[in-house]
Amino acid sequence: MTKSLDILTVSELTRQIRLQLESSFDSVWVEGEISNLRSPSSGHLYFTLKDENSQIKTVVFRSHMRFLKFEIKDGIQVISRGRVSVYEPRGDYQLIVDYIEPKGVGALQLAYEQLKERLKSEGLFDNSHKKPLPLLPRKIGLVTSSSGAAVQDMINIILRRFPSIEILILPVRVQGEGASSEIAHAIEELNRISGIDVMIVGRGGGSLEDLWAFNEEIVARAIYHSDIPVISAVGHEIDFTISDFVADLRAPTPSAAAELVVPNKSELVSYLENWMGRLENLVFQSLESNRNKLGFLEKRLSDPRRRIDDFRLRIDDIFNHLSVNTSNLLRRKAEQLERKKDALISRSPKGRIGELKNFVSQLNKEIDVHIRHYLGNQRHRFERSLEGLDRLSPLNVLRRGYSITRALPDYSILKDVKGLKVGDRINVKLHRGEIIGQIKQLIEGT
Repeated sequence: MTKSLDILTVSELTRQIRLQLESSFDSVWVEGEISNLRSPSSGHLYFTLKDENSQIKTVVFRSHMRFLKFEIKDGIQVISRGRVSVYEPRGDYQLIVDYIEPKGVGALQLAYEQLKERLKSEGLFDNSHKKPLPLLPRKIGLVTSSSGAAVQDMINIILRRFPSIEILILPVRVQGEGASSEIAHAIEELNRISGIDVMIVGRGGGSLEDLWAFNEEIVARAIYHSDIPVISAVGHEIDFTISDFVADLRAPTPSAAAELVVPNKSELVSYLENWMGRLENLVFQSLESNRNKLGFLEKRLSDPRRRIDDFRLRIDDIFNHLSVNTSNLLRRKAEQLERKKDALISRSPKGRIGELKNFVSQLNKEIDVHIRHYLGNQRHRFERSLEGLDRLSPLNVLRRGYSITRALPDYSILKDVKGLKVGDRINVKLHRGEIIGQIKQLIEGT
């Protein structure tokens, strides 16, 4: 009876089960929670999909890993597409997945949040790493598409605000396969070009998929390692990418980046002219103030020679005044004489001619005596003034045999022996020359 039965080997049974399963479940969608995730050196992913009641072993081969936009972790609820297969050596059946996405949130959005959190934890967003933008760059690098409207807007705005700025464009693809690698390479290339002061990395608006190249880790790290300050200008004002968080400055749009990167030349010139005017006024005020202080100090300086000069000027003024008065007096007397002479001639007083001659002669003598006496008094006052100034002169005192004794080393003038001690050095100023000596004995006196 046993010979009539169709007996299968384990391998034959397993193979038939495999063929049946693979033909019946060649493409299925399965929802479940990821658990027991592991990634061996082969690069494949192995995990378990489970729900409240059951579980199935799952594998994602390395060839399909490049299509994943998010990081697979334990505990994530996912929807996956694949086929059911049987691993014959162990008789296990498993789900081979070729597409997977998170449930309830898009794969791109989840990948964005995961990368953002990871880079933030590494410190790529820290303000301490952000470099200041130059006030007035001489050369600007643009990493963007050469055919989009964004690049033309940036060029027009930059040249309108500051026509002499030099612009270097490195054209790249800004979306699609390989765009992120081109953007990262262009950033690195600009850092190898000398003279670039700042760069703008960006593109115009679009969907999350269109902007995704600027959410790739390779672009974020290229911006972070750039020695040149980077302005990220991706999409519209409401769009935020990973590049925005890593860059030294985020601009809401490419046009806004062009306005931020260079000042308006006319406004800058006006600003500088205003400050030049203020600086000139400050310098003028400072010079005027110092000139007034100098004039005040000059007036306060006391110099005996200036006092002598003042006296000389006063004497000259007095002499001039005396000369004028004398001339006026002589003129008036001469006029009086002429009038009297005319009166005498008109009356013809022959008897009084001699008397009048004597009177005139006497009058001239008196005038001459008066003038000589007045000049003698003035000369005597001047000589007394000079003698007084000469007596007050320290040099004249020294000339009479006196001296000035000063303590060394500060040359302070000594008036008594208080504060001195034997051994101190002194300086004695004479009319001609000086003496340096040392105190051998101190004698106090009244």
